[in-house]
This record gives sequence, C-alpha cells and structure tokens, in this order.
Amino acid sequence: MKIIDNKIFENIKHLDDYGNEYWYARELQKVLEYKRWDKFINVIENAKIACKKSNNFIDDHFSQMGKMVEIGSGAKRKLLDYKLSRYACYLIVQNADPKKEKVALGQTYFAVQTRKQEIREKEYNLLTEDEKRFYQRRLTKKGNYSLNQTAKKAGVKNFDRFHNFGYKGLYGGETADDIAKRKGLRYREDILDNMSSDELIANLFRISQTENIKSESIANQAHYEVGKKVRKAIADIGGMMPEDMPTSTKSLKELEKENKQLENKNLQSLNA
Repeated sequence: MKIIDNKIFENIKHLDDYGNEYWYARELQKVLEYKRWDKFINVIENAKIACKKSNNFIDDHFSQMGKMVEIGSGAKRKLLDYKLSRYACYLIVQNADPKKEKVALGQTYFAVQTRKQEIREKEYNLLTEDEKRFYQRRLTKKGNYSLNQTAKKAGVKNFDRFHNFGYKGLYGGETADDIAKRKGLRYREDILDNMSSDELIANLFRISQTENIKSESIANQAHYEVGKKVRKAIADIGGMMPEDMPTSTKSLKELEKENKQLENKNLQSLNA
C-alpha cells in the first residue's frame, strides 16, 4: 500500500503576522490533485454552502482574493484565489472526491487539526479569569508589535498619537490617559495590564484589524475607524461597551510578582 505523508498539508500552510494559519485554494487544489480549477471551484462552492448551513460566516473562512500570474512574454493576468481557514479546508475535503487518495488523507488531517483546536478552546474555557488575562495580554503584546512594525513602514513617528486614535474609536472618544484615569491607575501604569480578558479581546480585535496603512495621517484615521467599527460590532450584538467593563482588582504585574513570591516560597520550603 502506498503511504502518503500528511506533511503535504503542513508544507502549504501559511501564517499571517498574528500567527493565524491559512491555506491558499490554488495550492490546495494541486495537493488534492484537481487538475482543473473549474472543477475545484465547484467543491469550494459546496463547502461554502455547508459553512453557511453550520451558522458560520462564509467570509470568516473563505476570503476571496486575486493573484497576478505571468502568462508569457512578460504579460500578467489576475487569477481568482481564496485564503482559507482550517475549517474551510475541512469543509472542502469533506465535499471533494473521496476516491482521490489525497482527499481521503486530507479528510483525516483536517478533522484531527479541527479537533485539536476544539480541545484548545475547551482548555481555554477552563482557565481562571486571571489566566485568561495573561493569555490575552501575551496576544495583545504580539499584535501591538506587528501593528507598530506596519505603522513604522507607513511613516508613523508619533506612536502614542497613533494608538490613541485606535482607543478613541473603540472607547467612544477616550484616549489612553482618559482610560487610565477612569480606571484609577497610577501615572504611566499600563492600561492593558489592568483590563479584563473580555476587554483585552476587544482591543486585540482592534489591533489585528488595522491594516493597509500608507502614511501617518491615513494610519491614524484607519486605526480610529477600525476601533469605531469594533465598538459598533459590540453594540450590535448587545455586548458591554469596553469602558463599562470592570477594571481588574490587581494588575498583571502585581499578579506576576505574587506568583514569583509564591514560587520562591515553595522552593525554600522544598530546600528546608
């Protein structure tokens, strides 16, 4: 029996600036041995129908895009492609031709990967609120680093002003200083270290959605508009506005200090 290594799906996996994985439909087509795009697009359309029937937003999993490819003599043309989530790939292989050996392999691979993600989400739900805060704070730090790199390339020099535009959009006009004062924080104390996990998630979404900036003025306005849209999305689903979310009793720096003291105390007890 011929053995096919499931690394073929790992080899075409991509990661964006925030560590999110995705696959390109054109690359998946080749791996699944569909020679014609018009045949494979039918599979994608059926997968999109399944996505909608499962009460998921199609655009969240099937992001349509175009690629410029050379067709000879230096000429180029635009080809339709999709940026696919893991779930989208799972639905595609479920709707593909099961007689194809690599399709059967893909069904196993993406089912296992989807299950692993479900387990990770279940584990997250079992975390305490403070553990969730540490987890989301690490993600916001990573997201802010990527956002700053993007802003820097766009010519942003005043980063405090840039980030305040994002806060003002999300918090209905409040700057970082306004948020700090409302929370009763000390001077220069990090506002993100004093947020609940839900408030951190709202900020992470604002951070991750700020893209396509080409100059400082455009960057500031784009950051504001993204923050405003996230605020509207929260309002549309009847969620709590970020400024109304409770301030955590202890900052993450305080908790880190307490955890370290406890670790040292336990270590001393073991060495006694």
